[in-house]
Amino acid sequence: MQILSRISASLSHTSSSSSTALLFSKSLRPNFFHHLKNPFSYPIQPNRRRALFSSSPSMESAAVTVDSVADKLKRQSLGNDGSNSKRMLKLEELNWDHSFVRELPADPRTDTIPREVLHVCYTKMLPSVEVENPQLVVWSESVAELLELDPKEFERPDFPLLFSGASPLVGAVPYAQNYGGHQFGMWAGQLGDGRAITLGEVLNSKSERWELQLKGAGKTPYSRFADGLAVLRSSIREFLCSEAMHSLGIPTTRALCLVMTGKDVSRDMFYDGNPKDEPGAIVCRVAESFLRFGSYQLHASRGKEDLEIVRTLADYTIRHHFPHLENMSKSESISFSTGEEDDSVVDLTSNKYAAWAVEVAERTASTIARWQGVGFTHGVMNTDNMSVLGLTIDYGPFGFLDAFDPSFTPNTTDLPGRRYCFANQPDIGLWNVAQFATTLSTAQLLNDKEANYAMERYGIKFMDDYQAIMTKKLGLVKYNKHMIGELLKNMAVDKVDYTNFFRLLSNIKADPTIPDNQLLIPLKAALLDIGQERKEAWTSWVKSYIQELSTSVVSDDERKASMNSINPKYILRNYLCQSAIDAAEQDDFGEVRRLLKVMQRPFDEQPGMEKYARLPPAWAYRPGVGMLSCSS
Repeated sequence: MQILSRISASLSHTSSSSSTALLFSKSLRPNFFHHLKNPFSYPIQPNRRRALFSSSPSMESAAVTVDSVADKLKRQSLGNDGSNSKRMLKLEELNWDHSFVRELPADPRTDTIPREVLHVCYTKMLPSVEVENPQLVVWSESVAELLELDPKEFERPDFPLLFSGASPLVGAVPYAQNYGGHQFGMWAGQLGDGRAITLGEVLNSKSERWELQLKGAGKTPYSRFADGLAVLRSSIREFLCSEAMHSLGIPTTRALCLVMTGKDVSRDMFYDGNPKDEPGAIVCRVAESFLRFGSYQLHASRGKEDLEIVRTLADYTIRHHFPHLENMSKSESISFSTGEEDDSVVDLTSNKYAAWAVEVAERTASTIARWQGVGFTHGVMNTDNMSVLGLTIDYGPFGFLDAFDPSFTPNTTDLPGRRYCFANQPDIGLWNVAQFATTLSTAQLLNDKEANYAMERYGIKFMDDYQAIMTKKLGLVKYNKHMIGELLKNMAVDKVDYTNFFRLLSNIKADPTIPDNQLLIPLKAALLDIGQERKEAWTSWVKSYIQELSTSVVSDDERKASMNSINPKYILRNYLCQSAIDAAEQDDFGEVRRLLKVMQRPFDEQPGMEKYARLPPAWAYRPGVGMLSCSS
């Protein structure tokens, strides 16, 4: 644990208000492990750093890259491959599989008494939520397509009963997963699914595995002293953001449907001793797996008796979710010189766990780079909220940037230290990957050099992806660190709306002859209430930007189309969620459904929907709209 304490200490030096925080901390640049003074550290030879899954044609075809995973996820929409012609299934016809239950150790008990659950990965558990005339609030036909579920099934009278957990689904074997995690940098011990119950895994005709989980379905042994329930407010936010993030091209868990239970749940939203009753609700979340870093950490923390469970769980994960790593051979030559005097190497073909750790690190880095690109702040990057598949998982007090503020956090619990603020997310991702690598090392699945290499790959992958994203957001031919750095500084000074600014930026013409007094006209809607001094600063930046654009052979129209394909017009702003929540709490679900449709096409102009791209109104800054706590 010395390694982690030193990495943790390095994070304490991050200043979200400093200029370096705008481009993220030095620890994510090449040789960042010297900055961390990590005892795992060694120099990787520069010409080998980018060779991870490209050192041979055979490995390229076998490996599932982060980009290919993201592209696959983005294509998962209704009719995207002409598949509406295949026979769609009724709920009773879903092809259930229960590999997690079948292959991993189970709790012999099935009661909900809060307790320490030892030496097992899950507890079989039936949903126990009470309902009274439950109603279907909103659903996703594109997620139904993944399951090959007939959309007409949403019209079934018993659908709300089945997806509230009040009636059993044929073929389901419900359970709650056992895991631990670091919360705000401190080891919290056993956590587990305190209000989520997995129904099982559905296999579609392409052998894709999709896990269905009901969030808010009642108590489990992991609920501690909570009620295991969820409210409509947080459930709408989770449903909408899951689907919005997918449409933005960001790896994420999905949401099939949202059901209102008809029963109230007491919640003290502001922790001020004034709880109030709110409508209860349940989201059916869908993902290839809900395994987290904490799924492995818990068992490694419990000593020798449980270390074998770490290996068993790792084997399970690789077998079902990283099968390409099972078939590597020496002929693929995936090895890396450490650059040390003894010329030792990291050979990923000789250790599937090392190759897996590297891929987990790279997927995590790529997802966080995409968050930074759209201005998304997760809010609770605890290790129990980090997916081993690199998915965005557990939507609690998330938020998208309105005014650009690197220190922004949507989580009231995080306000004192802002550990999880927007600018800190890349470093926190590294810290979390370090916990994961150390877990595998503790279980003797990795050696020190393999663990260090996985962490180094995180930093390299993050910077590669982040630079590529920012280059495309600005419509540049190549990355320009100074230009992007100056832009972010100007945006922070003037609190410029992150989303609207980048969308407007595509209107700039690559014409160096435009008079100075006309340069800012295309950005007028984003540069609000700035004085003469700031106008001069922006004019100077736009002139240099146009000069850079003028060196490209790309036409203005081509560049605009490219920029608009990465800079969304519509994001799920908190005030939009709140408007939908307010209506739904009055039994009007129309706004939730309209908002879902808008967020499914974030890059399109969508004439008539412009109000959903507006800046937040004054009421959006009242307590409870823009800031939430972890347990809301």
